[in-house]
Amino acid sequence: MIEKQKQICQPGKGVLIAAVIWLSWLGALIFALSQPFAILPAAATALLVVLLTFLYTGLFITAHDAMHGSVAPGCPGLNRLIGQIAVRSYAFMSYKWLLSRHGYHHQFPASEQDPDYHDGKHRGFWPWYGRFMRRYLKLEQLVGMAVLFNLLLHVARVPLPNILLFWVLPALLSTVQLFAFGTFLPHREPAGGYDNPHRSHSNDYPVWLSFLTCYHFGYHWEHHEYPTTPWWQLPNKRQKLPAAA
Repeated sequence: MIEKQKQICQPGKGVLIAAVIWLSWLGALIFALSQPFAILPAAATALLVVLLTFLYTGLFITAHDAMHGSVAPGCPGLNRLIGQIAVRSYAFMSYKWLLSRHGYHHQFPASEQDPDYHDGKHRGFWPWYGRFMRRYLKLEQLVGMAVLFNLLLHVARVPLPNILLFWVLPALLSTVQLFAFGTFLPHREPAGGYDNPHRSHSNDYPVWLSFLTCYHFGYHWEHHEYPTTPWWQLPNKRQKLPAAA
């Protein structure tokens, strides 16, 4: 179910976690963009790119949970606001448009009606990823990012290498991370064909690795079975269902 469950408003842990992710992303981005690039050690540069990639992914996962009403259960307005902030921060995306697309993904997983799925021809990782990106990139996003790029470069005077390495590159890498662990690995067709109505399966990573790879999004059968469960509770669902996916 997508953002329609009626409950008593409970803005608690989910809102706090969303705020921590967003503030961490904003703080890390401002810090990275403000550093004199020429004196940054290579190790520090790489660490910042990895950290920002992970936090960009967290923004999208936050928006995703908001679509399921699980950031602030029973608070549709607050969920929507958090989701809008997260996807706008991520890549100037439309929350309303993403919400409708994600609804089709849950209704018709790994099928022709699923906007995240391949077309039967582009089954490999990179061809499928390319098609995936083309279906989710919109003109308004590109315009918004172009405007911000020029504001950072010409108004804020942020060095071009900083913009490319700490704003552009982490955002792009996070799309690969999200696609790999949230679409390709869980929804690619097994050799024997799909064996459950969600047409998905989960990875078998330990909890710490599942978190680092994609905020437990790789526990994907559990997500489809319990879509209103927030990302940070998916390991509990998996532990209670050892035979799942």
